[in-house]
Amino acid sequence: MTEVVGSNGETGAGATAAEVLSMLAERNQTVAVAESLTGGLVAAELTAAPGASRSFRGSVTAYATDVKRDVLGVDPELLAARGAVDPQVAAEMADGVRRVLGASWGISTTGVAGPEPQDGQPVGTVYVAVAGPAGGKTAALRLNGGRAEIRMESVRRVLELFSSELLDNARTQDTEQNGGI
Repeated sequence: MTEVVGSNGETGAGATAAEVLSMLAERNQTVAVAESLTGGLVAAELTAAPGASRSFRGSVTAYATDVKRDVLGVDPELLAARGAVDPQVAAEMADGVRRVLGASWGISTTGVAGPEPQDGQPVGTVYVAVAGPAGGKTAALRLNGGRAEIRMESVRRVLELFSSELLDNARTQDTEQNGGI
């Protein structure tokens, strides 16, 4: 596993949180977070970085399925058919929190940290998603370890996905501004 080290010496998710917040601030963009299995850990990681208030709009800890439906606008038929541990649910959570909190970007986590399977999904099944101005991306994760390790790795992975999407978005904008070169 490669460890990310930030310019201030932070390692892991903290470095990525500081990096994404810096990229957002440079662009005058914001982020909002929808969390299920991580229960607020992504928001805590982002707000631990100095200057987070410039780009962090807020978060919704949608641990209960009805909160995903009623607050974030996740399709009730999707939830009934597939349960909360599903890639499309993650995508709709990210899009919903982006809309509800008026952010440029939304990121989300949903999955099973254990100790028991949920919605027919084994422990370690996690979906993370990013929704932004030009669309979004979802990643399926199969994580090992105990509950705490699965939750922390989910935080790291959603921040990595978000960082990747921010970089891709910047490259796309640069290419468009330079006439496709």
